[in-house]
Amino acid sequence: MKQELTIQLMDTHAGGDVSRIVTGGIDPLPGGSVRAQMEYLRDDADGLRKLLLEEPYGIPEMSVDLLVPPSDPRAAAGYIIMEVMGYPIYSGSNTICTATAVLESGIVPKKEGRQSFLLESPAGLVGIEALVENGVVEAITCEGLPSYIHTHRATIEVPSLGTVTYSVAYSGGFYALVEAKSLGFSLTLDEERELACAAHAIVEAVQAERGFSHYTLGDVGPLPFLHFMGPVEHIAEHNYRSRSATYVHPGVICRSTTGTGTSARLALMNYEGLIRPGDRLETVSLRETGFIGEFSGVEQEGDYQVVKNNITGKGYVIARSDIVVNCEDSLVDCDGLHHILSSRTSS
Repeated sequence: MKQELTIQLMDTHAGGDVSRIVTGGIDPLPGGSVRAQMEYLRDDADGLRKLLLEEPYGIPEMSVDLLVPPSDPRAAAGYIIMEVMGYPIYSGSNTICTATAVLESGIVPKKEGRQSFLLESPAGLVGIEALVENGVVEAITCEGLPSYIHTHRATIEVPSLGTVTYSVAYSGGFYALVEAKSLGFSLTLDEERELACAAHAIVEAVQAERGFSHYTLGDVGPLPFLHFMGPVEHIAEHNYRSRSATYVHPGVICRSTTGTGTSARLALMNYEGLIRPGDRLETVSLRETGFIGEFSGVEQEGDYQVVKNNITGKGYVIARSDIVVNCEDSLVDCDGLHHILSSRTSS
């Protein structure tokens, strides 16, 4: 008899960004809220994130979403987001994928037409609207976090790039916003490696020079994201489009434009007086995938204009699998993992 440790996964993607939804195999985590459970994983069980984002099971470009019991009885499920940079409290693409997974797994029964439900992220409750047609989840609209501009058009000297102008938004994490054209980029797929190198240098320079504090959350760690912005096209009344690319430190250019990147862009467009409530921005990735951000309103919070917004995209299920965790494998690091894995005995 030998113990076999397994983790149940539903792999999904939205806009090309793969989110691995962990549906089983993990023991209940301590903590009275999803945020507290996230903090436990971060501080005492980071082995799960590393296991599923590193060889031989995954790659850093993926994300992981662990389904957990919600603390709010109104929510259908809770979820904890894990990425190469750590534990963001919110992510639009991960929320779209998690919402798709809870529908496809039957946690929330699918209904034809539009249906609404709540999920609980580490940032709190998130409203979800799903569009189901002929039994297929065709679109997910989720609430973006209230977003605002912290810094507008600052400059910094970056080795190999010279003077770079950037703004900083908060949309679930702090984002440096940089006009791609100013660095000679057109935001096409063949530029992906060069974009990652440039973003890495800019983020390293910004992190070394300054930190950022949220007006209610306080210090949320070093700036982890950069969003390259293409020119804005006005394609129809209330509708805009822009090529975009989001970078996650260290080293990852996202396959999608990301929900939080789109929210950050809406905050900047509002700050610069380019959009009004009811306007929509479609961000288009290097791989020609897109999310639609809708600017739904703005509130003044102290010194900041805080933008309310919604993000719409489509999630796809691409695999259902059991990951077999063999701690005797030299490529597998089980440190920080044993105490949260449910064990099963195989003959």
